[in-house]
Amino acid sequence: MSRVVTAENARIAIYGAGAMGTVLGALLTKGGLKNVDLITRNIAHVQGMRERGATVVCEGDGLELTIPVHALLSSEMTGKYDVIFLMTKQRFNGEILQNLLPFLHEDTAVCTTQNGFPERSVADVIGENRTYGAATSFGATFLGDGKTALTSKIEAMRIELGGYHNDGEKTPLLADILAYVGKATGKDDFVKTTDNLSGARWSKLAINAAFSGLSTVTGLTFGEVARRHKSRKIALGVLRECMDVAKASGVKLAPMQGHDMEKMLGGRTPIKRFIAYMVLPFAMKKHKKLLSGMLKDVQNGRKCEIDFVDGAVVKEGERVGVETPLCRQIVEIVHGIENGLYEIDYKNVDFFDV
Repeated sequence: MSRVVTAENARIAIYGAGAMGTVLGALLTKGGLKNVDLITRNIAHVQGMRERGATVVCEGDGLELTIPVHALLSSEMTGKYDVIFLMTKQRFNGEILQNLLPFLHEDTAVCTTQNGFPERSVADVIGENRTYGAATSFGATFLGDGKTALTSKIEAMRIELGGYHNDGEKTPLLADILAYVGKATGKDDFVKTTDNLSGARWSKLAINAAFSGLSTVTGLTFGEVARRHKSRKIALGVLRECMDVAKASGVKLAPMQGHDMEKMLGGRTPIKRFIAYMVLPFAMKKHKKLLSGMLKDVQNGRKCEIDFVDGAVVKEGERVGVETPLCRQIVEIVHGIENGLYEIDYKNVDFFDV
């Protein structure tokens, strides 16, 4: 008789337990799951979690959680997992998925929480039937040695998941697992399933293209980007570019934080543009302390994932015949920062024509 896999008995891996992965794995464990492995190549981070537990500094709520977890180096993995949440950098997906193959059985569900459109690169290695995606609406900053900072308010944390070109058979299991974050935080609405994964992806991508991109260009938090005059105008312009490309691609954007983003921020008449301009800082209030992970990468001398964020909008815009000059400018500036041509500075907004 085949084994019935449940949230409580599944072997679960958080592969890529950096900032976001540590938050997710720690809260799953705090919620009551005892079968979650937090896996990373960072030796000091694993050692810190083993010695002191995973510490999550909830900056938006003024509290700190320390949770005993099961942390592993990727070299210490053994056996087969039933569910793997893929939370690494997307640019290494091909290599990472090849390395994970020995730890998958024929029914393992791999759920990528990465930005942009990562499902295709996952499915290219493991097949569409085992590939799932989740769009997250919270942010975190890696502190190291077992610590990470949750930079969104707990009340703003949500995740939306669905299957990628499959029958979604494992979606209920994934939802049951992620519901344990809700148990840990008191958020019954933390997880939502969707048949419109592309719409959820585009809604998340629009926010990332606008705010993660501009955070990297300027060095500002999401809240600061939304407050300052010119960066606010650029962010709204980027959001509209994303909406235009999504529409031309036949995608209906999913609601963000329960709101119709196109209706709230996508208006084109002068009065609707003014309303969107006034609303934007309030729309980003719950994520105001968030800094882009890409900013952290370039500050530490690493290449970031701008080609999978704003660059993904540019690429899809080219495919459907929609111009994306603001996203293209962000990509150019970020690559310039990576290559030492520009500094991270608010003055970079002067490169934009808005």
